Amino acid sequence: MSDPAPVATVALVGLVFVSHSSLIAKGLVDLARQMAPSVRMLPAGGTDDDRIGTSFAKVAAGIEAADAGKGVVVLCDLGSAILTAESALDFLDDETRSRVVIADAPLVEGAVAAAVAAQIGGDLPAVESAARSARASHSGAPAGEVPVPAADAGPGHAGVDTTVTRTVTLINADGLHARPAAEFVTLAATLGVPVTVNGRDAASLLAIMGLGLTRGARVELSATGDGAAAAVDALATLIESGFGEA
Repeated sequence: MSDPAPVATVALVGLVFVSHSSLIAKGLVDLARQMAPSVRMLPAGGTDDDRIGTSFAKVAAGIEAADAGKGVVVLCDLGSAILTAESALDFLDDETRSRVVIADAPLVEGAVAAAVAAQIGGDLPAVESAARSARASHSGAPAGEVPVPAADAGPGHAGVDTTVTRTVTLINADGLHARPAAEFVTLAATLGVPVTVNGRDAASLLAIMGLGLTRGARVELSATGDGAAAAVDALATLIESGFGEA
């Protein structure tokens, strides 16, 4: 029914993209694989004979192929695609159904965010949450804003963490587009300390891409707490390297 899903050395949450168009579903898999090459992603687009519409059989087969035991997040484009996906879930056994969710998220933005969350090892709730976070971006609302920690009140005020900030310049010719943004977010998620980029959550792909950072942009990295300096330095080094593109 589609290209074979990649086999990851570690089981990850899988994804199924349900669209009325087979070309859209397949193209979305191609796009998301640029950022999440180890994730099982299956297109379920079009009718059984690839006309415009949806296919119960394609959705059911996609869920089966995408499931590596960690669960599957299903994303849909239009209302009737959701109905088809819900029908497919009704025919699953109870155990399989318990680890399949249909995310209430815009198809393209949600798929990209979910793919990156799955690639870095997020569990089923985390991947679904990443997909749903795309609704804020899709509606134009700010996404991924992080509160600024209180400033150090000075000597004698224990328990206040030190904030480390560093500004670097983006050198990529095409700016922080999808592939380097995904690489950046993947690293940020492993650092064990919250980091912001120009005030946005460094571990949120849509928040970072929403900044629209182009070549020459000044990128302010900030982190607070134990390991803040190492985290900021690691991300700054990645930006200064040009992500292998410059």
